[in-house]
Amino acid sequence: MSYKFNYKRAFEQRCFQLIIEAYKTTLSERVIQLDWNENDISSEIHRHIKENPLRITWKVSSNVESHIPKNIPKVKGFADKFPRIDFRLTTFSQRNEYDYFFEAKNIKQNDYALKRRYINTGINNFISKKYENGSLIGYLLEGKIDATVKGINTLLEKTKEKQKN
Repeated sequence: MSYKFNYKRAFEQRCFQLIIEAYKTTLSERVIQLDWNENDISSEIHRHIKENPLRITWKVSSNVESHIPKNIPKVKGFADKFPRIDFRLTTFSQRNEYDYFFEAKNIKQNDYALKRRYINTGINNFISKKYENGSLIGYLLEGKIDATVKGINTLLEKTKEKQKN
């Protein structure tokens, strides 16, 4: 395997480690409130990513609500049309820049609209390649993980069946 592939893979693993450790810290501090918007939760998690000394050791830069520039005509308001993603982590190696993205969505076990939004503006944005090279995070605010995942999968199956007909 090439150096670039190995470096990129290691960087992605570091991104996961940073976001998981930040999440665990927010849990231990009990700072996140269940009525918060997803941007509130993301902001708190990002604060802990920034405070993690490993981020400096690994030379990882991070920001929230990052534009993902696309090749679109440059007319007034063009930047408002760029997709935005919740987290962007980046690093450099030699002459290469590596990005990894996380998109986050609030979700509740018994909330159809939030599960549908998770699919439409989360999963589908990765499938369509609006968002690339990243992962989707679900902030489970109510319910059980297994039941919520089952509910999302049921909605995905229904969508798949509608597309067949």
